Amino acid sequence: MKIRDIHLGVLSAPLKKPFKTALRTVLEVTTNVVVVETDEGVCGYGEAPPTAVITGDTNGAIRGAVEERLRPLLKGRDLEDLNGTLDVVDGALVHNTSAKAAVDIALHDLWGKSLGRPLYSLLGGASREIRTDYTISVNPTEVMVKDSLEAVAEGYEALKIKVGTDFALDMERLSEIRRAVGGEILLRVDANQGWTAKEAIRTIRFLEDEGLGIELVEQPVKAHDYDGLKLVTDSVDTLVLADEAVFSPRDALVLLSMRAADLINIKLMKTGGIRNALAICAMARASGVECMIGAMMETKISVTAACHLASAIPVITRADLDPPILCSTDPVRGGAIYNGSTITLSDGPGLGIEGIDGLVLQ
Repeated sequence: MKIRDIHLGVLSAPLKKPFKTALRTVLEVTTNVVVVETDEGVCGYGEAPPTAVITGDTNGAIRGAVEERLRPLLKGRDLEDLNGTLDVVDGALVHNTSAKAAVDIALHDLWGKSLGRPLYSLLGGASREIRTDYTISVNPTEVMVKDSLEAVAEGYEALKIKVGTDFALDMERLSEIRRAVGGEILLRVDANQGWTAKEAIRTIRFLEDEGLGIELVEQPVKAHDYDGLKLVTDSVDTLVLADEAVFSPRDALVLLSMRAADLINIKLMKTGGIRNALAICAMARASGVECMIGAMMETKISVTAACHLASAIPVITRADLDPPILCSTDPVRGGAIYNGSTITLSDGPGLGIEGIDGLVLQ
């Protein structure tokens, strides 16, 4: 089975409510869909959302990377040489991790389809339930409390609370949310690089002293500030999760060698796809560090790929895969199956995706 062509399409799905963080506000998920077509008429799907404030990737950059570099290099390649083809993807251009991820995911989808087996099985795992948390956007305190109570009523046992840069307001939000949802619900705080190391230490120690029972704090400092991240990790009892600090296996190697964080958040749009994510998982396992699997604002195409990875790899012990739940419509037929906070996978080949409604190929 050889690659005949690579097509690009655009897909949009409106959100039920605005998604707000310290970095941006999103009203709908808009993504670039990659369709890798083979000479036998089988197609593999991947996607690359533009997330300029995190990955640096815009729609133009993604389309240029796929159409001008990856497409001509991959046409005619034999899918049996998966690793060789992925080497071509990795070496085609620097950075551009979202475009690489989309093609990597599509190739893994085709790998499963060519062998008639679900991807999690080919990765050495078995189908298992995945429990995702639910993200609470930055809003006035009363709105965040309302959103938290609604999520708990729907069965979510873990909430990821977005915070901003106003210390007093953030502490009020977290205190009120904890009071409202009770002590059994896991609260995860995502600072989105919003603090300096000293601010992070002060804030996290305050949360500890107040007894708010925060499970973890995600990326408290700037992505490049490894020394600051380590200082925070060494100075507090709460688990510290590295997110934007880890894109590549090389990043993971540095962070793990420094013991700069307690946990690593893997996102396929950061790693450039599944293969590099597997390398990070292997290093984390060897270092005794657990991982979370997360996502940008993506549709169910790439989130399904993340679910297959999480199902197969035991070192991934936490999931933040709620973007499809946040959308008011789901254009993807097949793929991951959501039942509240519980995600399961079908035994369909590859990603188990049967088609995509409303996809316009360009």
